[in-house]
Amino acid sequence: MGLPLRITFNDTDYAYQIVNSKLIDRDTTELELILNGETIELHRDQNKGWIQKDSNSSVNPDLIQALGRSVSLRLRM
Repeated sequence: MGLPLRITFNDTDYAYQIVNSKLIDRDTTELELILNGETIELHRDQNKGWIQKDSNSSVNPDLIQALGRSVSLRLRM
């Protein structure tokens, strides 16, 4: 886990951390992030979009997409 990363979505700032970023490469299809103290798992679907793996929390699906794109760009996935 590294430094907290930031993203602005719908005029709201969010801080998140990537759990175990050393295991992420070009073929990675699952990510684990900590967003506001809550661990969420993202899964890449067939259309190269990101969805939340288990929908127990009420995180906006568009925010999930933005987080997945942000990590993809930062780590050159």
